[in-house]
Amino acid sequence: DAAGDVLRPAKLWNDTESAPDAAALVDRLGPEAWARACGSVPVAALTITKLAWLRRCEPETFRRVARVQLPHDWLTMRLTGRPTTDRGDASGTGWWSPAEEAYRPDLLALVDPDVAWDDLLPEVAGPSEAVGEWADIAVGPGTGDNMAAALGLGLSVGDLALSFGTSGTAFCVSDRPTHDPSGAVSGFADATGAFLPLVCTLNAMKVTDAVARLLGVDHEGLDALALEAPAGAGGLVLIPHLDGERTPNRPEAVGVLSGIRADVSQAQLARAAVEGVVCNLLAGADHLPATSGPITLVGGGAHSAAIRHAVADLTGRPVATTSVGEPVARGAAVQAAAVLTGASCADVADAWSGGPQLVTEPDPTVDGAAIRSAYEAALPKDPTT
Repeated sequence: DAAGDVLRPAKLWNDTESAPDAAALVDRLGPEAWARACGSVPVAALTITKLAWLRRCEPETFRRVARVQLPHDWLTMRLTGRPTTDRGDASGTGWWSPAEEAYRPDLLALVDPDVAWDDLLPEVAGPSEAVGEWADIAVGPGTGDNMAAALGLGLSVGDLALSFGTSGTAFCVSDRPTHDPSGAVSGFADATGAFLPLVCTLNAMKVTDAVARLLGVDHEGLDALALEAPAGAGGLVLIPHLDGERTPNRPEAVGVLSGIRADVSQAQLARAAVEGVVCNLLAGADHLPATSGPITLVGGGAHSAAIRHAVADLTGRPVATTSVGEPVARGAAVQAAAVLTGASCADVADAWSGGPQLVTEPDPTVDGAAIRSAYEAALPKDPTT
């Protein structure tokens, strides 16, 4: 508000309450116009939909808004007194254009046409710009978690990374902005001055956790079971949309187990869970710009031998897992080094790249295309389920 106080707790990125607001915003312009305007088609995760939700559900709070900031922007202002953001996080708001490197107040006008939005938005700092000082220490612009991960991994144009956490992401570095009217790809900016097209799924390791609980085993036990079963899990297919899904956009979906027989084994179910999670993320990654070479795996799932082998077998590409344990934290360190030295973030990332990697090669006897085709055939045909 005008006194600088936070008006309410920030909404989680994947909250479902904002889904109607996302749909209403898309209806106003259409998905093609949205993708070209800001690189992304609004979903519940974009900040603009949360702002629309605030206006609809908490109008009194909305009327008190004097500044719009992401949590990292607020922290930077607390440290420096300067309201700034960075292009990476700005590109996830739904009101900043990576292609134009500029805010789009016309998009915010769809939330409320009577607000002077230009006065409420922070300055967008450069990738290695010092935005101020705290206790005589330079403060960098910060960035989003996926942008920091790409920076910490030293990804270059044409590299693909898959992150298997509770949810999953697939992202690559591009030298040009992207716009996908299907909504599968979010056309983000990265932390170096380039671009970071990204696909996000809601269901990844939460699915294998659920199956491990059903089988009465821990993570290592599930991994061992999955590796016991043959590729393809004997025809058993798990569609892992346990709590709805973002990509594909099926918010009301539930999981589907297809091809189950009376002689089904624990190993087959474990394998189907792993392959279902991998197929789901790869289906989203298919919408990204073309990539080549080894695929970099990060997140908790990168520790799973079954996940590594499934990705390699289903893509026919080597899978590399890096010795960088916390790529997001490493990306923050890369940015800090760039701010302090005056070098570009990309140059620092290149200088810090390398180190030992575990490479998993694809099994030439596995028909990855057939496994992925079986997964596609098992998907519900009604896109609302």
